[in-house]
Amino acid sequence: MSRTRGRRRTRRQGLRELVSLLAGLSREHGLFTYAGVIAFESLIAVTALALLGLAVLGEIGRTDVWDQQIAPQIAPKVLPAVYAGIDTTVQKIFSSSSAGLIAFASVLTVWQMSRVVRACMSALSRIYGDEDDRPWRVRVPLSLAIGVVLTVALVGAVLLATAAKGAVHGTWSVPYAIARWLLAIALTTAAFGVLVRFAPSKPRTTRWASGGATVVVVAWVVQSLLFGLYLRTFADYKTAAGALLGFYLVTTYLYIASAILLIGMELDEQLRQDVQEEERGIIEIVRDVL
Repeated sequence: MSRTRGRRRTRRQGLRELVSLLAGLSREHGLFTYAGVIAFESLIAVTALALLGLAVLGEIGRTDVWDQQIAPQIAPKVLPAVYAGIDTTVQKIFSSSSAGLIAFASVLTVWQMSRVVRACMSALSRIYGDEDDRPWRVRVPLSLAIGVVLTVALVGAVLLATAAKGAVHGTWSVPYAIARWLLAIALTTAAFGVLVRFAPSKPRTTRWASGGATVVVVAWVVQSLLFGLYLRTFADYKTAAGALLGFYLVTTYLYIASAILLIGMELDEQLRQDVQEEERGIIEIVRDVL
């Protein structure tokens, strides 16, 4: 019994120490300020990404994804006139010249993703204690290249979650669904592994980049599941207050996602430093919590 109580005390102490450490590092490196900047840029990028996703669905002839999967989730949550406007806009996108729209949406999405990347560059350099003195002729092309990787991975993940749904029926439907979601997560993890490895002024090793990306993506999956539960169960945009709350929650979702990214990178850096130092660090703290 005394051993159990001692273990609980150690765990509580470790948890308090971990929270205190992360809070101090967040203040020191301005993580939540950077998270706000990244969230704002991400909001515009998500809009462009949605346009690109709809254009791709129209090009591959999968308008049923909107009609059968997405639209039925939106219709009960908004006023009929609002839904009619949304549906008319989407159908107009489907009936437009998909090749030109895809080209335009791709350029717009990559550019907005590159803005997100450049915001991450500044934040990661602050976390790693490096001076990012790279000229714009290096930062901009690099951010565009990483933006292309992020765009391709996110579009692929969205298509796996939507257009690939229901492609296999019967006995193999469950293994197929698991493989489909694992591949979507793997794509996202790989893309953000590229971000955290090459965005800083000094590229990180594969070991730490992959570790940080894994932590971030797992946290994002949990956050997205909770947000999806709210959208399916509680969301209602038929009133002014409900619409305002919905917009607030979307921006909050992006802000939390940005904060998770930066905190994950901060944890990564602390783990890397622990390996090189002998004093008590975050590895020991996390071991106490667990």
